Amino acid sequence: MKRLHVHVSVDDLDRSIGFYAALFGAAPSVVKDDYAKWMLEDPRVNFAISGRARAAGVDHLGIQVDSGEELAELAGRLKAAGETTRDQEAATCCYARSDKAWVNDPSGLRWETFHTFGEAVTYGEDEPETAVAPAAACCPAKSAAPKVACC
Repeated sequence: MKRLHVHVSVDDLDRSIGFYAALFGAAPSVVKDDYAKWMLEDPRVNFAISGRARAAGVDHLGIQVDSGEELAELAGRLKAAGETTRDQEAATCCYARSDKAWVNDPSGLRWETFHTFGEAVTYGEDEPETAVAPAAACCPAKSAAPKVACC
């Protein structure tokens, strides 16, 4: 079964946690110094926020799947439609270990398709690759450039 994923960059994490907890009627399932996540069943969504030196607003959207087979099927559909994906195996990002396929929609909006199979003790950062435009990279390598939030 698939779950919609939304990641929003926020200016004030504590205030935003309070707002979204009230909106969803639930406390986040994960809270870190720079990140919070709700795994909601109604609506079925993985909603994450972070304060990671990005402009406030929607960072990326995604579809979380329950298995590697579902991820392969979803990424395969994108590739069959002529889209270029940036595939990652065992990426550490957002305090989780996941396999991923990133793609940009025709307007440049970043979409992350992913299967999470474990937790991580650090936020982690994915390394950029050239398969998709640099704006589509999940988490650029440490540099002077601003960080891009991931899942």
